[in-house]
Amino acid sequence: MKIRILENENELAVDIRCESANDSVLKLREHIELFEHKLCAHREGETHYISASDALYFESVDERTFLYTSGEVFEVRLRLYELEEALSPAGFLRVSKSAVVNLNRIISLRPELNRNIIATMENGERVVISRSYVKKLRSVLEI
Repeated sequence: MKIRILENENELAVDIRCESANDSVLKLREHIELFEHKLCAHREGETHYISASDALYFESVDERTFLYTSGEVFEVRLRLYELEEALSPAGFLRVSKSAVVNLNRIISLRPELNRNIIATMENGERVVISRSYVKKLRSVLEI
């Protein structure tokens, strides 16, 4: 695979040249399309637009959904199932009834005795991957 960056002041454009548009190429396209996807988030009475790629994970607590970045926490008005549906092509996965994680931002996985897995995120926070979601995680990560 060759990767070239050609600078052009007029627009940002990505061309993918391939022999055939196989699953890997289509997945790459989905990642690129969601790269600039912005999420409307709220904190302290202000509205923020956060890039989906900056999200480490989402967590639902007391019927409220929170977005965690490397150093900040925001509230989003979407439900976890809506986030999972919209962001799964970009590498987000439901890992418990109360969490969706960005698989691209996980730095390590550690199995627990109770068959849960602990995911350590880039900022050092740990997210529990419930044992009922472990099979899906292994499938997606091909481990």
